[in-house]
Amino acid sequence: MTLSPAEWEAIRLSLLIGLAAVAWILPPGIAAAWWLARYDFKGKAIVDGLIHLPLVLPPVVVGYLLLIALGRQGVIGSWLYSTFGVSLPFTWQGAAVASGVMAFPLLVRALRLSLEAVDPKLEAAASTLGAGRWRVFTTITLPLAVPGLLTGTVLAFARALSEFGATITFASNIPGETRTLPLALYTLIQSPGQESAAARLCVIAIVIALVSLVASEWLARRTRQRLKERDG
Repeated sequence: MTLSPAEWEAIRLSLLIGLAAVAWILPPGIAAAWWLARYDFKGKAIVDGLIHLPLVLPPVVVGYLLLIALGRQGVIGSWLYSTFGVSLPFTWQGAAVASGVMAFPLLVRALRLSLEAVDPKLEAAASTLGAGRWRVFTTITLPLAVPGLLTGTVLAFARALSEFGATITFASNIPGETRTLPLALYTLIQSPGQESAAARLCVIAIVIALVSLVASEWLARRTRQRLKERDG
């Protein structure tokens, strides 16, 4: 199977944007998962619903909201442009933002479930021995929640790779800049005589998604096994 330069470029951009998306959502994702797992507060259901809203909203709606917020005339976007000269729409960085927003709930959900499974007594014991909250989190809580972190990270990466609606709305479909694998496949479908190229990209997308899911499960199982061996 021979790929054209444009197809290779779409794959490269997909991987770049997927990695960038995961990189920027990791810190807030870990913080949000820990907050939801460890604290009960008024309005928690609303916060949880807002975090998971991208899972049920049409992706085009998410992309439109990003345009309103981060466009040059948006509330945040105008400040970014006037202060730092940063304009996110129609750039690969903007595509990474859109993909990250859509992938964020998967990361938070997987990590939150893993954090909730960590025995709070272990954290309390470490605190009584003089460990601060940050040290308890980095040496006790997070290592025990690594299976969920790995699963959430890989699933978020796979979701970012497959993002279409929010990306095309916020970052458009620009060759060599924002045309990721799903956008390239969409473009080929709209072009007569490109059925074979579209089929190639379809197969590649399926393979990448399947590898991501298998890798997620394998990493989670291997990490759990190592934790059991260490505790044993």
